Amino acid sequence: MSMTTLVKEKLGIVPLVEGDKTYKQVTEEILKPTDSFPTSLWWKAFLLALTITIVDIGIIGYLCYEGLWILGVNNPVGWGFFIVNFVFWIGIGHAGTLISAVLFLFRQGWRTGINRAAEAMTIFAVLTAATTLIIHIGRPWLGFWLFPYPNNRGPLWVNFRSPLIWDTFAVSTYLSISLVFWYIGLVPDIAALRDRCTHKVKKMIYSAMSLGWVGSNRAWSHYEIVCMLLAALSTPLVLSVHTIVSFDFAVSILPGWHTTILPPYFVAGAVFSGFAMVVTLMVIAREVFNLKQYITLKHLENMNKIIMVTGLMVGYAYGSEFFIAWYSGNEYEGFTFVNRAFGPYAWAYWIMISCNVLSPQVFWFESNRRNIKVMFIVSIFVNIGMWFERFVIVMTTHRDFLPSNWALYIPTFYDFAMLIGTFGIFFTLFLLFCRILPIIAMAEVKTVMPHAHANAHAHKEVIKEGVKH
Repeated sequence: MSMTTLVKEKLGIVPLVEGDKTYKQVTEEILKPTDSFPTSLWWKAFLLALTITIVDIGIIGYLCYEGLWILGVNNPVGWGFFIVNFVFWIGIGHAGTLISAVLFLFRQGWRTGINRAAEAMTIFAVLTAATTLIIHIGRPWLGFWLFPYPNNRGPLWVNFRSPLIWDTFAVSTYLSISLVFWYIGLVPDIAALRDRCTHKVKKMIYSAMSLGWVGSNRAWSHYEIVCMLLAALSTPLVLSVHTIVSFDFAVSILPGWHTTILPPYFVAGAVFSGFAMVVTLMVIAREVFNLKQYITLKHLENMNKIIMVTGLMVGYAYGSEFFIAWYSGNEYEGFTFVNRAFGPYAWAYWIMISCNVLSPQVFWFESNRRNIKVMFIVSIFVNIGMWFERFVIVMTTHRDFLPSNWALYIPTFYDFAMLIGTFGIFFTLFLLFCRILPIIAMAEVKTVMPHAHANAHAHKEVIKEGVKH
């Protein structure tokens, strides 16, 4: 660590862009992956993800041909992996809106290095979640029936009292606003790509995508206003989307689901898993694309703090469930939670506890919060644990009031194949994004650089004096 960096840390001036970059260097280094031909590592990763996606599409086609009998779904467990995967990927998509909108409103400068990739992650995760939900309706080609629109089917309308319809409204709204927010933020950077591009076809495509951006003072003023409005619209969605997803369970009368703790519990878990996935992707991106000076340890440490806090919230929710089950005196509720911890799926429950409650505790120590290997391993554990959380919620609540309904869900090869296929879809889209568009918001990063501030000269003088002494 250099003397200048040490002085900056002592003075509380932690740079969000390291290396004393110029604006030109920022543009060239961030756009380098889009300018140069993809590396062999990118091709290997992309071909692997694409192969998994193609196999997944083939299995979905086979499922539509044969029917749901090839899966492990049965009478008491009618949702199976579909709803588990849906809730998992919707949760992954929460971090993007939180980083983009909420931290934007609170003027948190450290969001600028990671918000672009997080926003893209949100869109791809929601699209991945939508694929599992559409397949699960049984006749995916009739999926448009979920939307209320004027039709010629007489009195046949959607059931507005169903939480599955609330999901349709919440998730489609969330996807629409997130997509617009992401694209508006991309416009100045796409214009930079347009101006640098020499290939005629690519230049024409980037020109259309940049929406005629000229970078005038008026354009920047309108850009800031639109970003502020979209951030204000997006912020309630962070709370509402996963709250409504939790209503799929909470509005039922089944023991273990019929509880008021599910909405805040689901929101905290969504932020928890979403930030873990952002850490996973950012650690890989900063190494592969050599972006360590833009995605700094400060960015990653702040995300690890959020993972630790939301992990404590999730752990508190787990304990509260058991307490309420005991305090209520409801024997069915009590049995459900004892069955979760010590029943046939106890192995899944304790994997969930180990990954979600115990592993983030290492972040109490600053050395672990700033250790790349530790944070990467913990982020993987958290994502595994959050998938098992949804698995436990769905699979262990099938033992309802009738013992005749008590049967185990045993997933088949096709269940696991479609689970892996969701990762193939997500990473195929994300790798294409990394190749075609800048994964860091150049325009926003430049606003947090030292020479973008009016008092930049004063800061430099203070740092010089500190180095001398």
